Amino acid sequence: MAAVGECSRPVPWKSASLTHVEYPAGDFPGHLLAYVSLSPIFIIVSFVTLIVFKRELHTISFLGGLLVNEGVNWLIKNIIQEPRPYAEIHTSEHTKYAMPSGHSQFMWFFSVYSFLFLYLRMHQTNNARFLDLLWRHVLSLGLLTVAFLVSYSRVYLLYHTWSQVVYGGVVGSIMAVVWFIFTQEILTPLFPRIAAWPLSEFFLIRDTSLIPNILWFEYTVTRAEARNRQRKLGTKLQ
Repeated sequence: MAAVGECSRPVPWKSASLTHVEYPAGDFPGHLLAYVSLSPIFIIVSFVTLIVFKRELHTISFLGGLLVNEGVNWLIKNIIQEPRPYAEIHTSEHTKYAMPSGHSQFMWFFSVYSFLFLYLRMHQTNNARFLDLLWRHVLSLGLLTVAFLVSYSRVYLLYHTWSQVVYGGVVGSIMAVVWFIFTQEILTPLFPRIAAWPLSEFFLIRDTSLIPNILWFEYTVTRAEARNRQRKLGTKLQ
């Protein structure tokens, strides 16, 4: 490595940060929207964390769909090759094409797929019907709100035009429906066989597709096991 004093001419520096989002100085809403636009990064990190700890096939499939969606976005961008609207402002942006918006496509894929999962995959298993529907409605509304805010942030921060984020949302929504059908009709029947592979057993990869509400199932099983162990511990102490 050359020392600083040995540099004969200035070398251009480039940002390697995936979270580099610019906003107008002193613009508080813009500052907030800059953080909102980082939602795809937070979601990817959350997925990786969830897969490491849960190791569930449907979660892995969901992440796979997000990655396929990103590949489709890259392909469409390089076919259309529509430039960013204000390239002279965001000179450090590492992708020069902007149709459709990758952020918008990612968030609408995630939101629509989650919406379908909540209402078509997870089914009621206890008697709290009203509360069950309430939290699904609230969560769905929250997902759609975040997707809209991320899309809006890309226009507000001058990274995209409205048409670019709208087309991104449309493509992401269509991809979510297609991937959900593919997962339910093609992959889900294969999950029990995949979970039985020696490699899957070694990495503790499991299939929970036959469990209608995994949250309720894990809660009841954990509660029952904790009570059972507590009774055994009480018996030993006596």
